[in-house]
Amino acid sequence: MSKYLVETFYTCSFKVKHFLDKVDQSELNNLEKRDDGEFEIIDVKIDTRKTKSLEKNTTLKNKSSLAEVKIDKTSPNLESKNLNKNSNFIKNVDEAINKRFSMPDRRKGYIQKATIGDHKVYLHTGEYEDGKIGEIFIDTSKEGELVKALMNNFAIAISLGLQYGVPLDEFVNAYVDTKFEPSGKVYGNDRIMSASSILDYIFRELAISYLNREDLAHTPSIGKSDNLNDGDNNSFEENNQLIKIVKDMTSKGFVRNDYKRKLVDLSDIRINLKGKK
Repeated sequence: MSKYLVETFYTCSFKVKHFLDKVDQSELNNLEKRDDGEFEIIDVKIDTRKTKSLEKNTTLKNKSSLAEVKIDKTSPNLESKNLNKNSNFIKNVDEAINKRFSMPDRRKGYIQKATIGDHKVYLHTGEYEDGKIGEIFIDTSKEGELVKALMNNFAIAISLGLQYGVPLDEFVNAYVDTKFEPSGKVYGNDRIMSASSILDYIFRELAISYLNREDLAHTPSIGKSDNLNDGDNNSFEENNQLIKIVKDMTSKGFVRNDYKRKLVDLSDIRINLKGKK
């Protein structure tokens, strides 16, 4: 028989995504009653652990519970209802924690070629359907087999971390400004002019493309001066069906969220097709 009980308390941050055909007050009021949302765990932190001595007649009713649930025993319906809700929440948490979100078989992404010193670096990215980055590949030239193997396996480790839910900004904070050769001027990238190492270059590029970290870029964004009215532009992009289709089809990292500048409106152009006689 167990003599001691160890209780671990967690702080869980999660979000539920709903896809709506229209947005109005009635839809928003009934949003919490809908059960078609996508449940996603953002972060789980251990707050504290406590050890209790079990008395002889003490029973542990719910060993897998992440939080203490108080139930009124005089109402059996309420008891079963609360237990069902608690068990469903625990099941969702257990399924989301330590779960790998695999990449789709057909995925978006881009390839960036750059030269650091005399070394060519090819950065390949893969994205989920919503545009989040989920994998990277790194190819280098003029390197030995050992260095190439280390870079390939490093890219695999980063990809696995991203697929298990590690935020990209954690990797960016860890590897930006690392210093080792090759380093120096960067050619072939319009936003990064120099890098202190290959890893510094790679994570600067990823931060600019996927996190909008303009503080890590050496040149200003080309489309930045056009965004004079951010509120109007945001509302336009959210309500424009064409923008939504382009976002679903285009690599977020490739266009760096600058969809409006890269689109060409051909709605007013008429094409006259005449066959040869």
